[in-house]
Amino acid sequence: MNNWNTALALLAVSATIVSCNPTTKNTDGEVRDSTALQDSVGAIAVNPLSHSKEFPGATLEVASITAEKVGADSAKVTVKYNVKNFELTAQTEHDHHMANSHDGQHIHFILDNKPYDALYKPEHTVTVPVNSEHYLMSFLSRSFHESIKTVEAHKLVKFKIDADAKVEQLAAPTEPSLFYSRPKGEYKGDDTKQLLLDFFVANSELSANGNKVKAEINGQEFVLDQWVPYEILNLPLGENTIKITLIDKDGNAVSGDNVSVERKIKLSAE
Repeated sequence: MNNWNTALALLAVSATIVSCNPTTKNTDGEVRDSTALQDSVGAIAVNPLSHSKEFPGATLEVASITAEKVGADSAKVTVKYNVKNFELTAQTEHDHHMANSHDGQHIHFILDNKPYDALYKPEHTVTVPVNSEHYLMSFLSRSFHESIKTVEAHKLVKFKIDADAKVEQLAAPTEPSLFYSRPKGEYKGDDTKQLLLDFFVANSELSANGNKVKAEINGQEFVLDQWVPYEILNLPLGENTIKITLIDKDGNAVSGDNVSVERKIKLSAE
């Protein structure tokens, strides 16, 4: 085959690869994420997704935070919620194959950006040290752990536990913040094929010309400029490391208490 025919063949192959990876768009037809990367076959890929189901009017409120002393240096903190226009434990309609909770819709309870607890009742208790300050991010979640990304469906609070285990509500955080949600823990079998990458952004917006989220997956970087759910494809079996960081328009890490989180997850065949 001469050089001209070789070049034509390569162009044909390239066109076929591009046609298999159409640009993902919003419902209004605009490109949803200009910087999410979709890699070649076999490499890790991160792709934006549409929300499976919207929940207009869904509301989450923190009804109360109380505490009682436990031993000499700990406090048992109880948080109670009010939930409106959202049914905890119901299954969310969806058409993908991501890991799904058999217990249904729930609240993600994220204390100090640690791995969340899934709440199927509007109440939760944790033990913390006395003389400590805490950030609590709570949001409503679909049954397959995708957050409802609205002002009404989440609550970010900061509180202090004093030496007597009394709760002091501190001023609501106003600095840009990023809370890690998914993926989490261990995935087995078919659940390893498509993982949800989901996070919650507070006091900031993401845009092509503003703040973004840098996701590092096993050292490979993906810059995400839209706040939507994403899918991760082609992760290898075994341990994987995922780190997300809130960055500014120039690619520098935003300063603050909740701007960068790293997690390790495990994938196994069965």
